[in-house]
Amino acid sequence: MVYLVVRMKGTVNIPNWANVTLEGLHLNKKFRATLIPENDQTLGMLRKIKEIVSWTSVEENFIREFIEQKGRASSSKLLSNQRHEESGKTSNPDIDKVVSDISKNETYLSKLDGIKPWFALNPPRGGFKKKSKLLHSQNGILGENKDLLEIVKRMM
Repeated sequence: MVYLVVRMKGTVNIPNWANVTLEGLHLNKKFRATLIPENDQTLGMLRKIKEIVSWTSVEENFIREFIEQKGRASSSKLLSNQRHEESGKTSNPDIDKVVSDISKNETYLSKLDGIKPWFALNPPRGGFKKKSKLLHSQNGILGENKDLLEIVKRMM
């Protein structure tokens, strides 16, 4: 299993120890997302910055849809657009292999060539249905959030 992690707060008034953790997860800006393996070390990192990010476990079919729509080959080129432009070249990673490796925790996004380790998302269409400054247990969106998949689908 894999965690989908989305940074929900901006860069102002974030302590240095939290910035170090966020940079390690490649979450440098608001509404950036990443896929990380589900283990004790990453869960400890997420619990440390639970007031800044939101996360949930995702399945392989969502990972495939997410990488196809929001994966980037460079900071300005989407992976799907580059695949259509350069259909003759094989410099792009095989999406099926990438999805299967990530979902089985065999590799990390940061170790793959040809794909950025983060995904840029838009603010959700229709806004947040819950408070954006509270934890999920307090009727908010931060922390471990079971409803994050619905929010991310509105952000794609």
